[in-house]
Amino acid sequence: MLKIAYHPIYKHPLPEGHRFPMIKYELLPQQLLHEGTCGPENFFTPEFPEEEHILRVHDEEYYRNLINLSLDARAARKTGFPLSKELVEREVIIADGTIKGCGYALKHGIAMNIAGGTHHAYTSHGEAFCLLNDQAIGARYLLHEKLAKKILIIDLDVHQGNGTAEIFQSDRDVFTFSMHGKNNYPFRKEKSDLDIELHDGIQDEEYLTILKDTLPSLIKKVNPDFVFYLCGADVLATDKLGKLGLSIEGCKDRDAYVLDLLHKAKIPVQCSMGGGYSPDIKLIVEAHANTYRLAQEIYF
Repeated sequence: MLKIAYHPIYKHPLPEGHRFPMIKYELLPQQLLHEGTCGPENFFTPEFPEEEHILRVHDEEYYRNLINLSLDARAARKTGFPLSKELVEREVIIADGTIKGCGYALKHGIAMNIAGGTHHAYTSHGEAFCLLNDQAIGARYLLHEKLAKKILIIDLDVHQGNGTAEIFQSDRDVFTFSMHGKNNYPFRKEKSDLDIELHDGIQDEEYLTILKDTLPSLIKKVNPDFVFYLCGADVLATDKLGKLGLSIEGCKDRDAYVLDLLHKAKIPVQCSMGGGYSPDIKLIVEAHANTYRLAQEIYF
């Protein structure tokens, strides 16, 4: 059974006019239930994980400042969200969704998190709507529990996974792969194990050709026994914060290719949704929903 992490806290109230589309975290599970892609039994409710899981990735001083709401004003502004107790609880619960998702992926081949993909969170600071790096926390959990020996992170969000790259820069057990817009945030990029920078306006065929020319040989080289997939919907041509040119069909083809490849290779995968900032919320929800439809079609 496809297991999906979801908690009502994922939809966090923001000031009116804020550019982050929190509503998608409420609409996406509603859409999946409405169309019958998923039933209530597919969803599980994450909780508060043991702090040790978070502290294997993030500096204790930074984490304490977060939970005590004592980040300095500049560091808080960098996250892009007004700092609050509820916001920090949300981030911690998202991380637990990914941790528990790892267990479900090992059991069923795949697991999903309605939120997550917080790849701009560094060891000691957050930025760009990311406070705690959920997939990095999941990766360190698997390694510590000896549930995986070699992990590949496939980050296909429109923005480079700079925080993830920094966290694992000296870690030979985790290979970071980021395929992202060259002329987009972050403007000072970190060094992933493999970075592929894409030109503005790249369209479906060229994007998919690059991905297909890269991923099979990368999987063969890294030989991972677990994969994290960050399947951002901000690669769409309509995205306000992206500069690529993919159609919704191209985005779906991307996910179909990645998931089918991992399924055939029998490598468990945990998926976090990442970004999506198209003006039409229905388009964002549809792009994300396609990933769940494909997971059901390919794996179950």
